[in-house]
Amino acid sequence: MRRWFAAGIVLAATALLATGPASAQQFPSKPIRIVVPFGGGSITDILGRVIGQELSKAVGQPVIVENKPGGDGAVGALEVIMAAPD
Repeated sequence: MRRWFAAGIVLAATALLATGPASAQQFPSKPIRIVVPFGGGSITDILGRVIGQELSKAVGQPVIVENKPGGDGAVGALEVIMAAPD
């Protein structure tokens, strides 16, 4: 029983060492946009800017907060829908 356990440990360690570090692209690679569907100075705008500031510190990329008021949030939602995928 101990031999199987030890063999399993050796096999797992070998598999981990053989894979090496992953070469993934660092995300995000460009500025982050936050669309706030309400006017400037609203509580939603203030909350979006606070979240954007903390997010910028966490990921090391600039965060842009854009206000798109109108249509009870429809203009902001349309802006997000029409945004280029990343």
